[in-house]
Amino acid sequence: MNYVSITPQQRQTMLDAIGVDSIDALFDAIPASSRFAGELDLPPAASELELQRELAVLAGANRGGSTRACFMGAGVYDHFIPSFIDQIISRGEFLTAYTPYQAEASQGSLQAFFEFQTQIARLTGLDIANASMYEGATAVAEAALLALNSTGKRRVLVAGTLHPDTLRVLRTYMDDLPAKLIELPVSEDGVIAPAVIAEHADNDTACVIVQSPNVFGLIENWATCFETVKNAVTVGAKPLGVAVFNPIACALLKTPGACGADIAAGEGQPLGVPMQLGGPYLGLFSAKQEFLRKMPGRLVGETMDADGRRAFSLVLQTREQHIRGAKATSNICTNQGLLALRATMHMSAMGPAGIRAVAEQCWHKAHDLAKRIAALPGYSLRYGGEFFHEFVVTCPKPARQIIDAAKADGLLAGVDLSCDRMAHMGGENELLIAVTEMRTKAEMDALVASLKKHG
Repeated sequence: MNYVSITPQQRQTMLDAIGVDSIDALFDAIPASSRFAGELDLPPAASELELQRELAVLAGANRGGSTRACFMGAGVYDHFIPSFIDQIISRGEFLTAYTPYQAEASQGSLQAFFEFQTQIARLTGLDIANASMYEGATAVAEAALLALNSTGKRRVLVAGTLHPDTLRVLRTYMDDLPAKLIELPVSEDGVIAPAVIAEHADNDTACVIVQSPNVFGLIENWATCFETVKNAVTVGAKPLGVAVFNPIACALLKTPGACGADIAAGEGQPLGVPMQLGGPYLGLFSAKQEFLRKMPGRLVGETMDADGRRAFSLVLQTREQHIRGAKATSNICTNQGLLALRATMHMSAMGPAGIRAVAEQCWHKAHDLAKRIAALPGYSLRYGGEFFHEFVVTCPKPARQIIDAAKADGLLAGVDLSCDRMAHMGGENELLIAVTEMRTKAEMDALVASLKKHG
């Protein structure tokens, strides 16, 4: 899109309309010490052609998941996305400047959200789902709020194996609430021991939040964790079990619902959403029927219009902050409409068999690669438990050095667990590696060779 600046005459017309003589007079309210003086340090003006060439050079310097084999994960995964999704989502009916979240949303959008809710409910094995949330971390925080509001209790137990980004958002949400966040210590085998939950649970416990696969890629025992916390409470409402899930893993492993979860929250990025520099992403939220009237976000229901035709509408909105104000159970007042539509298209295109095939490829490729890396001199698997498509490797030298060296081989080798973003969850020699269906045998061979060379 071309940009043409306004003319001096147009600028003066606007100043005259508001009764100001000059630009300087317009900004008189800003102290002179806070205003920039002099000329901007900018290069000479360029033609459109010159600018396009300059931007192409800058774009060509990028080296990411599209130009290197990506073994990075830690919450964001490189999955196959059918090409038709980008083609359809770019249509003017969907890609608009306006988020279709209010009651006047078109029947097409409402039906898509309704189908999305149905798909997520089936994927998680729970009764109901909302029309999406901002992203996974927000969905987990809202699950904690629902538990506090539903039980009337004030303590939230959260597994120390939760992704650190999610933990940060959860702490922020609860910072000003009359509630206490209890982080459960991680056992030596990288998961949460039921005995630890029993030790920290009391009659004021509202819920326990457990992620599986967890931040180390390990599979937690949801069923035992949720059963333990409920058995530990003898007075008042039973605490809720909150499962933080990976939607692809749900196609292969037991679902949150099958493990006794009351609420399931997760990140929907693996469902047809590109890695796209870290966002925006898509929050997933589902729960048992009994929490229908306390759920956050948008819910779309099926009804009939005046002519008896099938129709869709937003329902149960009275709990929202824009209507109930301080009495609302959530301040979420919209949903990720465009990305929920992408996820709906993706799940519809792949189908149950397709998503399971993706999950099986992730499982088998990850286990094959883990076995080969563990056989390299100086390398070993940090944890011995079952994992889905992500695992931690102990390297013979700092993981940061391994990662930097692998870049020269055209590989994104993984995530350093000792870095700031990962909240120093592991030692400096611990490397988190993720394998999806996108990784080929040649790429895995190249990673093994690179680790051997640089170890």
